[in-house]
Amino acid sequence: MDSPTRLVLIRHGEVEPRYHRVFGGRIDMALSSFGRAQAAALAEYLSRVQFHAIYSSPMKRVQQTLAEIVTRQVSEPIILAGLREVDFGAWTGLSWDEVKEKFNVSAFEWLRELEQGSISGAESMIDFRERIAAAIGKIIEETPGQTVAVVCHGGVIRMILSILLELPLVKTAAFDIEYASATMVNHLPGKAEIQLLNFTPWRDLKT
Repeated sequence: MDSPTRLVLIRHGEVEPRYHRVFGGRIDMALSSFGRAQAAALAEYLSRVQFHAIYSSPMKRVQQTLAEIVTRQVSEPIILAGLREVDFGAWTGLSWDEVKEKFNVSAFEWLRELEQGSISGAESMIDFRERIAAAIGKIIEETPGQTVAVVCHGGVIRMILSILLELPLVKTAAFDIEYASATMVNHLPGKAEIQLLNFTPWRDLKT
């Protein structure tokens, strides 16, 4: 039997405070000081895993998270533009409270709103899904039977899980994907299994 490709989906660390509870999307923000500590703690834990390949989003918050990981790995990261975060259109830069005030929509409904195409100017669900499917398809094709890190964003990880597990995107609201978390999926043709979900080894750090 063929060995599965083991995908370790890593979300970037906490972002700078002015973007907390804000729909950042394509804003190229940096990590907070705590986000850097989170990334270091996660990287230390992951140092026991030898990644055959590392793929990442080009965005600053991901690259700063990646910088902690690559110091403990031998693989050179491959940047994929297709792994950048979803574009929230008219919601970009708005806080959760501002979205509620301007659009009368709870921030917790963002997956449903995105899936239904209800956010003005946002990346369409078709485009978002096709973009992420192309990126994850390339990764799987290039790394059969290997252990691979994919360092990216919360929305991107949810879409990857939606694709691999054949779930509607809105159903991934049942999964918590926190800052500096690792989610592990084993993939074989026609089959995907979650081995680890939202693992956060930085829990004991002080904010």
